[in-house]
Amino acid sequence: MPKEWILNQANMRWGLTKKNRVGPVAEHIRKLSPKVLEEWERYYYEKVYPPKHLEELGSRLYVKITEVCQAEIENITEGDCIEFIKQLVIQRTFDGYQSEIQTIYGQLQEALGVPVEPAPDEWDRGFNVDFFIRVRDKYIGLQIKPAGYAYIPQIINEFEFQKASHKKFTERFGGNVFYVISVTEGKRKLIHNPEVIEEIRDEIARLER
Repeated sequence: MPKEWILNQANMRWGLTKKNRVGPVAEHIRKLSPKVLEEWERYYYEKVYPPKHLEELGSRLYVKITEVCQAEIENITEGDCIEFIKQLVIQRTFDGYQSEIQTIYGQLQEALGVPVEPAPDEWDRGFNVDFFIRVRDKYIGLQIKPAGYAYIPQIINEFEFQKASHKKFTERFGGNVFYVISVTEGKRKLIHNPEVIEEIRDEIARLER
């Protein structure tokens, strides 16, 4: 297993079995529909590349592992390993957290001061709800839409259906469903209708009474 892991990692790094190196193998094997391994092997060597080609790629992989990887491993110090673990646990976790905050649901969670959780798949399908906020034994639904969605022709017909499904959500779980409109500025997403935050706060207060 360790040997296979090393071979696989090195192969992925240098892309020695990509389409441009070994041909579109998935397309070839579907076209052939072989019943046994030998049939596929014979086809590949005759129609795609001869055995010598794969042997050359294997030899190249061997050089990469024994020369390049070996030299890189010899240059790794204990300090490098310690710094890597620290970066992974501290810096990258923080970076991921910051990216999460920059999402729409992250901004909502920060503004409201309550957990905003992804809705189960069945809620997404049945009630058109993307996220929810739990308030005691009740739930508030949230649906995120891109700015201008109400003016997209194919969405207009869906709007009434979504209103009906949101009404069912409220009847079952007690809380209303709110549309949160998302707009993109550069690489960052922002809440286009920030007034909805106060509306959600009011709904939380209502359900807490």
